[in-house]
Amino acid sequence: MRAFDYLRADTVSAACAEAAVPEAKLLAGGTTLLDLMKLNVERPSRVVDITRLPGLDGIDVSGSVIRIGALAKMSKVADHSAVKDAAPVLSESLWRAASAQLRNMASIGGNLMQRTRCMYFRDPGAYPNCNKRNPGSGCAAMNGVNRNHAVFGTSDACIAIYPGDFAVALVAFDARVIVRGVSERSVPVDEFFLLPGQTPQRETSLSTGEMIIGIEVPRSAALRRSHYLKVRDRASYEFAAASAAVGLEMEADGKTIRDVRIAVGGVATKPWRLRAVEALLKGKVLNEATLRSAAAASVDGAKSSGHNGFKIELAPKVVARALMAVGGVA
Repeated sequence: MRAFDYLRADTVSAACAEAAVPEAKLLAGGTTLLDLMKLNVERPSRVVDITRLPGLDGIDVSGSVIRIGALAKMSKVADHSAVKDAAPVLSESLWRAASAQLRNMASIGGNLMQRTRCMYFRDPGAYPNCNKRNPGSGCAAMNGVNRNHAVFGTSDACIAIYPGDFAVALVAFDARVIVRGVSERSVPVDEFFLLPGQTPQRETSLSTGEMIIGIEVPRSAALRRSHYLKVRDRASYEFAAASAAVGLEMEADGKTIRDVRIAVGGVATKPWRLRAVEALLKGKVLNEATLRSAAAASVDGAKSSGHNGFKIELAPKVVARALMAVGGVA
């Protein structure tokens, strides 16, 4: 690990100013940053502790928008009774994401900023070719073991998945990320995360000197009737092979789908919204055949890199199961 300077910021403005210094990194829970520093993937010259910034750990579910501060702990949000009632998918995506110890440490803002679990990215000693770490050096995963890599949103520069769960739920329900730098701005989550293209080292739309200060999620009937399903190689403490965040709103007849939200994780370079599948389901009668037929379109445009081809078969099944669960279809 590279030696670094440690500072503690007292205000958001001070934190943003320090974050603008070259090779500086912000520290909240540290569950991603410290891990990557030990691996020599992240090598900051300065670490700026933001854990004691006031007013950034709140949770407000009292209005038409759920507001969550960037420093709120994953466990606090997952266990919040009003969040469970108004947005089950948010709670479920968080408590399925990690061990209790990690959830007690990790912040919501840090959770969004977690980096890929690609083994080539995380082992610079053995695999120097990684366009995320060393732009222009190539992608070792392309012709390597890529079982856990993406089938959506890839480019010839990168096929690494976005590993998170919570962001998948946020994308499904049109959440926004509140960002502070010189000024404050609100960014749709779907635009906050970037496709790799030819610049996979740039993963979010954050600019130098900006930091996440909160999340806003519009409340809706579909959000209240929502579910997060995560399929993985082992029962717990594992990243998704494929996951789905879904929500349903029904017409007054209780049979016809008025609104549906679907996003998938574990299969793409960023949280992946399935708007085309949503369009197929709106106005249709809710039943197993309809859900499975629409879910088959979940993988339109997917591209296998070899070992990860099973995800193209798995993802529609996960989407269908999640929709059946939230719709009460046997």
